[in-house]
Amino acid sequence: MTPLERRASIGLAGIYGLRMLGLFIILPIFALYAEKLPGGQSHFLIGIALGAYGLTQSILQIPAGWLSDRYGRKPIIVIGLLLFAAGSFIAASADDIYWIIAGRVMQGAGAINAAVMALTADLTREEHRTKAMAMIGMTIGVTFSVSMVLSPLLYKHIGMSGMFSLIGILAFVSIAVVLWFIPNPAITRFHSDTETNTGKLAEVLRNKDLLRMDFGVFTLHAILMSVFMQVPFILRADGLDAQHQWQVYLPVMLIAFALMVPPIIIAEKKAKMKQVFMAAIALAAVAQLAILFLHGSIWGVAISLLLFFTAFNVLEATQPSIVSKIAPLAAKGTAMGVFSSVQFLGAFFGSAMGGLLMQFYGGNSVLVFAVGMLLLWLAVASGMRPPRPLMTRMYHLPELSEEAARAMQQSLAQLRGVSEVLVVAGEQIACLKVEIGGFDEDAVENLVKGA
Repeated sequence: MTPLERRASIGLAGIYGLRMLGLFIILPIFALYAEKLPGGQSHFLIGIALGAYGLTQSILQIPAGWLSDRYGRKPIIVIGLLLFAAGSFIAASADDIYWIIAGRVMQGAGAINAAVMALTADLTREEHRTKAMAMIGMTIGVTFSVSMVLSPLLYKHIGMSGMFSLIGILAFVSIAVVLWFIPNPAITRFHSDTETNTGKLAEVLRNKDLLRMDFGVFTLHAILMSVFMQVPFILRADGLDAQHQWQVYLPVMLIAFALMVPPIIIAEKKAKMKQVFMAAIALAAVAQLAILFLHGSIWGVAISLLLFFTAFNVLEATQPSIVSKIAPLAAKGTAMGVFSSVQFLGAFFGSAMGGLLMQFYGGNSVLVFAVGMLLLWLAVASGMRPPRPLMTRMYHLPELSEEAARAMQQSLAQLRGVSEVLVVAGEQIACLKVEIGGFDEDAVENLVKGA
């Protein structure tokens, strides 16, 4: 990477991470806080408030990406961050559950994910884009883990209002980073590998394997949110108030982060992706059952959460990888856009359903719901074809005619170890799916350089 590419990647990963921090950091303690507000006697309203951001995020994420194509990446990102900040300050000043809901809805309206990904593509060369996207992905994982630990500690010192205000301030810091730290792209154009193409939506929505992955990420984030509708109350009943629940989350998140590494290595290096994937879903179901039967003991709940977050981390890391392996190259950005939107929709559904079940059937019903959803996911995922051990390689091309691009695509497709090729003259890219450790990289580079 050039210094400019590193600067852009670090800055954009930081913006993405700060925004996700704002969404994640209230999860472990929000339900306990909200029950004390006017209107908070309704667990259903608490669930709506917790997950409301997911509804607007899922609806507006793809359109915001399209707007960034037309009006520029930075203006759309800044507008999104301003909406996010406004929602945070509304929630900070709220004196009832309804204003919290309004603030969370506005937070979700600042849907900058697609625009950030597009700007990342504008600012990085094709051969380094995967590294930049990996930096963003790692930032999300670290942010989530940090949020689980920081949340109870911050709540103890500055309260929920202070946390929402802090989130709003961080949004303004992110705006400053966008305007003065991240370089301006020399050219803004559509990138088929990172952006949603309306012409490919029907193809993506007809692909059964991609639909299985969409159902999976919907379920995973629904279960995650339902956990935070119930577990804080369980820990409190077992003797840990909101300010001290970090004592459970800190060791759980650290150990779960370490435990996720070996399964992911096995999945990628040993071509055991489906086996690891199915085992992680089953482990998540076992963890929910364990919470159901062990919630009278802090140690029992902690071990159950360790199992769940180990499974969650493995699934969160492997699902995007599987989508990129099975999505057609021409529709990869579209497939990832749909996948991400469904993820946020799942977050809204899980928190709302968790609140509804708690309201009318009690806390244990939330865990039964989670187990049922996970078993259904296990059944759906069982029909998935094992993804081939492939990786994506991208190469920059000089200006080519459409005829020359077609000829190069045919030549690249005939090389050893090449599974799929997409050459786009307008974007000046050659994108290949190749067998891990089994393709002739020198031959590819010779063809590309000789164009």
